[in-house]
Amino acid sequence: MVANSTSREAQNAIPQHDIRIGVYVCHCGTNIGGIVDVEQVVDFASNLPHVSISRDYAYMCSDPGLGLIKDDIKTQNLNRIVVASCSPLMHEITFRTACVEAGLNPFLFQMTNIREHVSWVHMFDPEAATQKAKDLVSAAVGRVAEHLPLEERRTDVKQAALVVGAGIAGIEAALRMADAGKHVYLVEREPGIGGHMAQLYKTFPTLDCAA
Repeated sequence: MVANSTSREAQNAIPQHDIRIGVYVCHCGTNIGGIVDVEQVVDFASNLPHVSISRDYAYMCSDPGLGLIKDDIKTQNLNRIVVASCSPLMHEITFRTACVEAGLNPFLFQMTNIREHVSWVHMFDPEAATQKAKDLVSAAVGRVAEHLPLEERRTDVKQAALVVGAGIAGIEAALRMADAGKHVYLVEREPGIGGHMAQLYKTFPTLDCAA
């Protein structure tokens, strides 16, 4: 299991006046660029606090787009990155990896979704979409400025589970996990198990004993 914890580097966080943020806005072909005025968003981001450079590119997740980010981290001494593009589910790892390859801690990165959350839901109102994209980029910049570098640690995990509540659902869950080889702790606040089922006399439709 991977656990994230603050590193020694985090204890000496970068002073606010030394924070240098790079903002990268993706067109995603026409998925974003066809609705959002990307150039306007880039210009807006360039005037946000701590932003040292603001750029746009057709496909930021492509090799040239990632190369642009990596080059800027090195040449512009960037220590925070914001990417406004698609869902983090698709490419957050992609961009974090690029940060690592450029020598930047991957947790000094923030991604904001201006495709699913903006252009796809405001496709009939480009002006509102552009304003919302600005708001999301502004929020991402404000957030990443407060990020601390983290480090990943690996720790052993005991193959055990805790099930709270020994009603029928809890009993079934405990049995299924036990059958899978897990050690299960089944906790119940009442003197007996079975929950409401144990309080019944017969069960429908077979009229079996509920207990």
